Amino acid sequence: MTEFEPPAAAHGTPRAAVPGIPPAAAYDAVVLAGGAARRLGGADKPAVRVGGRPLLDRVLAACADARTTVVVAGPRPTARPVTWAREDPPGGGPVAALDAGLRHVTAEYVVLLSADLPFLDGRTVGALLDALRRGAADGVLLTDAGGRDQPLVAAYRTLPLRRELAALSARHGGTAGLPLRRLTGALDLLRISDPVASFDCDTWDDIATARARIREHGHVLDEWISAVKDELGIDLDVDTGVLLDLARDAAHGVARPAAPLTTFLVGFAAARAGGDADAVAEAARKAVALARRWAEEDTGEAAPDTPSGGAEPDTRPDAG
Repeated sequence: MTEFEPPAAAHGTPRAAVPGIPPAAAYDAVVLAGGAARRLGGADKPAVRVGGRPLLDRVLAACADARTTVVVAGPRPTARPVTWAREDPPGGGPVAALDAGLRHVTAEYVVLLSADLPFLDGRTVGALLDALRRGAADGVLLTDAGGRDQPLVAAYRTLPLRRELAALSARHGGTAGLPLRRLTGALDLLRISDPVASFDCDTWDDIATARARIREHGHVLDEWISAVKDELGIDLDVDTGVLLDLARDAAHGVARPAAPLTTFLVGFAAARAGGDADAVAEAARKAVALARRWAEEDTGEAAPDTPSGGAEPDTRPDAG
């Protein structure tokens, strides 16, 4: 288990790309998802749900912008398409699994991840890639709260990985059964401390910790929205603040049931208008304005209606 620290106590929380640094170059991702999970009683660990989503799908979301994503495991349903690979022999360990995954990699950089990282996100992947590209090291990996290396939460240059894998295979007659430190020990590595993103789930206690943290007030809404988008197959980033303001205005200014019904209608209207983030924002803007006008009329704060020309009507008895 990698020791968990809550975000407030963590000193290496996921970082956004550094200002002034161009976006990370194209990369491929290799996700190792074929372990035996002995400390989970042999359970199918990548399929265990945290925050309503399988652990594997959570990791796949963190590397969603990879050019190619290779999952080394037996094929299974996933939230997005991936390339499947299998180590030879199956169960041959992480070095053999990485060797199998790299056969499908063509990018200069590869992100190597285990499939049991509930708090990994795209910002952390981007930070690893940025640090790798800015320096001359062979790889950049995360360390956990105890300072331990986590080589399965890392970004590497592909050529040094291939070179060292070939050397290991030549010395040992293959890569099956070799510990990962035999590979990483031969590489020049940089390290980033991140106790949250490096937290992995090896035991049921780890799973319980992850599930509890995701339901904390500061995280539950984002986690729920991400889970719903995965479940519905929606790949859309919207301003949730706008939608929450709309729901609040509809609930307070009209009636409480108006909130879910209005947000549903906004989504329907946005889908008819093209379904992108701009369509959602425009539909929400119109609905917010309507809810506020409705509330103003109810409280008597609305300005009196005037003719379209803007002039006040003549109310003298003999007018007209």
